[in-house]
Amino acid sequence: MSTLLKPLQVREELLKRNVRVFTSEEFSRIFHVSTNSIKYFLEKQTDQGLFLRLKNGVYTLKTDFPSEEEIANALYKPSYISFEYALAYYGMLPEMPYSITSATTKSTRSFSISFVSLSYYTIKQEAYTGYSLIKTATKAFLIADREKALVDYLYFVSIGKRTLNDRLILKDIDKNKLLNYGKLFKRNKLIKIIEDIC
Repeated sequence: MSTLLKPLQVREELLKRNVRVFTSEEFSRIFHVSTNSIKYFLEKQTDQGLFLRLKNGVYTLKTDFPSEEEIANALYKPSYISFEYALAYYGMLPEMPYSITSATTKSTRSFSISFVSLSYYTIKQEAYTGYSLIKTATKAFLIADREKALVDYLYFVSIGKRTLNDRLILKDIDKNKLLNYGKLFKRNKLIKIIEDIC
């Protein structure tokens, strides 16, 4: 059965569907092939250089590499980019952090792939909002809006897991949005921090 899958046709189909990171289950749905055949094909093509295994069961095309942000979204779901990385993306921190930081409702985790470090931090399900899809010609990824990235970050300051960065640039921030997002965490100390910095 696996002989029916041709590497070049597989690559073309994945690119046509704009699928740059995928699980073996997603691969199975796209190509309608048995689980055993898919396992064999993915292992063989990873050895031969068509795919790169990002973690167990998650692959990417080695020939058409996705952006770091797309990898961050796909590697641990559900998640969206937030905290320091998003703040730097919006110019609210003067330098990009070493790690791509994301919010998730799952357990806090870190991954290191040869070229990038990815960190995921748990937030409450009720606070898992305030993000949108950024789409460019070359990539598409989920990222918190400016205010939500700041509130996610300040929440971790309020519980003592982060230190408030004195280099934060807080212009063009909507205080009402900050407070509304802050209330989702149900933490008075967070609201006080928001009121103090605005």
